[in-house]
Amino acid sequence: MFTVNKKVDKILTLYLPLTMLLSFTIFPIYWTLNTAFKPEGDIVKRPLQYIPVNPTTENFVAAWTNVGFATFFKNSLIVGVFTVIAVLICSTLSGYALSRYQFKGKRSFMLMLLCTQFIPRAMMIIPLFVIFKNLGLISNPLSLIITYTAIEIPFTTILMSGFISNVPKELEEAAMIDGCTKLQSLRHVVFPLLLPGIVATGVFTFIYTWNEFLIALMLTNQQSKFTLPVGLSTMMGEFSINYGALAAGSVIALIPAVILFAYAQKHLVNGMGGAVKG
Repeated sequence: MFTVNKKVDKILTLYLPLTMLLSFTIFPIYWTLNTAFKPEGDIVKRPLQYIPVNPTTENFVAAWTNVGFATFFKNSLIVGVFTVIAVLICSTLSGYALSRYQFKGKRSFMLMLLCTQFIPRAMMIIPLFVIFKNLGLISNPLSLIITYTAIEIPFTTILMSGFISNVPKELEEAAMIDGCTKLQSLRHVVFPLLLPGIVATGVFTFIYTWNEFLIALMLTNQQSKFTLPVGLSTMMGEFSINYGALAAGSVIALIPAVILFAYAQKHLVNGMGGAVKG
């Protein structure tokens, strides 16, 4: 009797909530995949087809060639890669300074970094638009790279600071006793141990830039400069929506993020664990 009650409790408190959560998370992705592989006529057909009867890849071809998804993909990739590089350089160096050195106002500075995360992104739109318009950088990928880098640096600096704190100072001191300079000790001792934190920071930054919509929409007004989220929004017309191409485009946009998370999963867990400990 006790064993039966224990199994029921486990089903109600563990398996049932996890199944509901998984279903709630997975079903929209499944339905997008399902729609992407359906011919246009089958998408709105009743009764609904939960598995494509006549699967086709025409929607992917249409999204990639006719809609201009190849251009949107390239633009997002350029913005994402350069933002990640800039953020990693700045946050690693500033995180090292916060972790290793004591200076007046350090706690207040870190509190200010944290407070920047509470500022609504919508409040920045008008000032950013005016600044970049005066600089002639509207519809220029550089405006997005600068903006995303500035937004991400406070959080990633705190993240890297926590992770660097877990690297013993004694290792750097031992390397310097053996003849390394400060920079050489960082390069040969500290940075290799920071790899999980660097990967975690890079992945989070790339995913943010890959998915960001509002700022990209306001700072780009030429279709050839649209990023993926903005490009997806243009596929919804006033009187008609190409559901097949839209779903196929969403699947294409999802692929890099899934591959990135799958590849960096181990480093993400280690990196976040290290940051929390620090």
